[in-house]
Amino acid sequence: MLDYQTTIDLLNQAKAGDESAKSTLISENMPLIKSIARRYRNKQVEYDDLLQLGALGLVKAINNFDLTFNVKFSTYAVPMIAGEIKRFIRDDGSIKVSRAMKSLCSKIQTYINDCCANDFNPTVKQIAIHFGIEEQEVVFAMDSNKYPVSIFEKYEDDNSQCVMDKLASSETSEDMINKILLKDCIDSLPDREKKVIILRYYRDKTQSEIAQMLGVSQVQISRIESKVINQLKQALA
Repeated sequence: MLDYQTTIDLLNQAKAGDESAKSTLISENMPLIKSIARRYRNKQVEYDDLLQLGALGLVKAINNFDLTFNVKFSTYAVPMIAGEIKRFIRDDGSIKVSRAMKSLCSKIQTYINDCCANDFNPTVKQIAIHFGIEEQEVVFAMDSNKYPVSIFEKYEDDNSQCVMDKLASSETSEDMINKILLKDCIDSLPDREKKVIILRYYRDKTQSEIAQMLGVSQVQISRIESKVINQLKQALA
């Protein structure tokens, strides 16, 4: 990943018309585009087309990004990329927002309104903790109902505020990207391999403890762990 200052320098160059800088930003953010595009597979749109749509959303994020937003570029880019993909699928008539997603969006909005009524603006992290969900799920839920161009678009009934005004996230861009990518990669693993990784890296179990729990040898656990780590490195490359 590019560091903060390099990203800002490339953004300024891209805005000034430097196509090379824009290409670098797209290339470096391709893992983010891929992680979001994977969420919209099986929507009767080719995966390569989803990637192109995601890249278009990223270009719009590059053109519209402003340092006064006071957020990391990748945080700003996530809903822009998702919005571009969803807008295409929506207009093509093949996407439907589930009742569960609409319900979650409504509950989040109610929670935000209640907090704001008490002079408290919750962050994405605080909302996620309150509802027991991942932080990126908060952004996608809020984005799913109206398909906004970005989370910086003004509300229809309130021209003074946008979603990001109420969802100022303290999470770093690296944390958000890594969580999105790792969650998708780990969820796609076979059950036994997923269990080994969760026990090893999220439950702090030793290889010997895991081997005893699963009824296999420590050598087998070591091989599984090495295999999965290599797979994750390739997926995140």
